[in-house]
Amino acid sequence: MTTDHKPRLFATDAEIRRIGTGFLACALAKAEWTHEAHLSTTAWLILERPDIHPERDLPHLIRRYNESVGGVNSDTEGYHETITQVSIAAVRRALARSEGQGLTVRVNALLLAPEGRRDWPLRFYSRELLFSKEARLGWVGPDRAALAGV
Repeated sequence: MTTDHKPRLFATDAEIRRIGTGFLACALAKAEWTHEAHLSTTAWLILERPDIHPERDLPHLIRRYNESVGGVNSDTEGYHETITQVSIAAVRRALARSEGQGLTVRVNALLLAPEGRRDWPLRFYSRELLFSKEARLGWVGPDRAALAGV
């Protein structure tokens, strides 16, 4: 795991909503679909879009978005099922600690939390397993430590 953790934080609720709605509409520029955008969009969906169930709907939405920007969803690139499901659980876990706060505060707290780190899943998974074909194409349980909530 890395020691450098300097996420790009959000200044406004509108910025978070713009990224989320752009993602849903497949209108977000590929360069804007960053780690922070993934997590903020997931948080926004959980907090403000009760019509979307992330565990069920994000796999299709991410695949569709990837293809809309010229990406490929295959055995080796694009959508990754295990990382997506672990990330949703991480977002839910972090959001539970910030109830009662506004969207920007909650998203930024998530990004600064351990769950917001790019390498957070490696606390539970070996690199070999997490980046395997099996983990990309379907859910694979952790091999290093138990992961509550997934």
